[in-house]
Amino acid sequence: MRLGLYNAILHDRTLPEALEVIAGAGLTGIELNTGGFLPAVHVPTFDDILVSDAARDDILAVFEGTGVEIAGLNANGNPLHPTTAIGQKHAEDVRRSIRLAERLGQHRVVTMSGLPGGEPGATRVNWVVNAWNSAALDILDHQWDVAAPFWREMDRFAADHDVKVALELHPQNLVFNAADVHKLIDLTGATHLGVELDASHLFWQQMDPVAVARHLGPLVLHAAAKDVRINPQWAQLNGVLDNSFRRLSPDEARTNLGGDEWANEWPAESAWDFVALGRGHDVAYWTQFLRALHEIDPDMFVNIEHEDVSLGRVEGVREAAEVLKAADTALQDALVR
Repeated sequence: MRLGLYNAILHDRTLPEALEVIAGAGLTGIELNTGGFLPAVHVPTFDDILVSDAARDDILAVFEGTGVEIAGLNANGNPLHPTTAIGQKHAEDVRRSIRLAERLGQHRVVTMSGLPGGEPGATRVNWVVNAWNSAALDILDHQWDVAAPFWREMDRFAADHDVKVALELHPQNLVFNAADVHKLIDLTGATHLGVELDASHLFWQQMDPVAVARHLGPLVLHAAAKDVRINPQWAQLNGVLDNSFRRLSPDEARTNLGGDEWANEWPAESAWDFVALGRGHDVAYWTQFLRALHEIDPDMFVNIEHEDVSLGRVEGVREAAEVLKAADTALQDALVR
């Protein structure tokens, strides 16, 4: 498999410095953030690249001799958000990322399916966690009516640029499990939509990423290696949908998610946490994860996403890389037996 890193954790340094970290960890790819919830820190000449061959060649030259190549683009956001300042901006970021991918010789753009409001005129998103009542199904009907034409048009746009869009199965989005993937494809007739298989969000929902990969097969276009640890002492009391988050104030360091929305502070007594690879699932599990992806596409990029706050940025990348490389070595050894 081809092993890389999603670059957001290295937004604190320049692109050449980030490439040094990635190469030093024994990885060969970098998935570049190009909009959505986070800015395109490592693509400062984005607009120029879209129209200038010289600007395109300049950024590609940064990778020469580094041993690291571009491993897809990432515009994770909410392109269906009912607030114009967020939804239209994130949707345009996806379109721009598709155009940028074509310019850079890339064929994968990662994003999220998005989540509309619960009814016409809404200004806030509405995630239906469990549609046991008829009103919840009314909300879902409205949201699919919003999502289907948007993704039908985006699929055609991606096809025109020889790019496939990989949707991360992320809660607080309309598409977050296998059934939703099938529904989206059925409603849109899409040929250039698929899945970015991020194991972490499947783990905490009690889904099995290996089973999901084998079920979806060629609809899996891209993958993220990110681990989760369940904390039984709190999960048994509050479950995995616990909402004990703290609102951060304007004078605290916080991440803007678009418009007037900000990321909240993670619960101190959390039912689950994002952890470095190996701290939630061992090398043997990640070997099986890579095997399932290899069955779909041996050349697929599997990019580490590091969000373990107990570790430093570089420290966490290196620890995760050692686990992922060990899993890949075990897979390759098994394949030649």
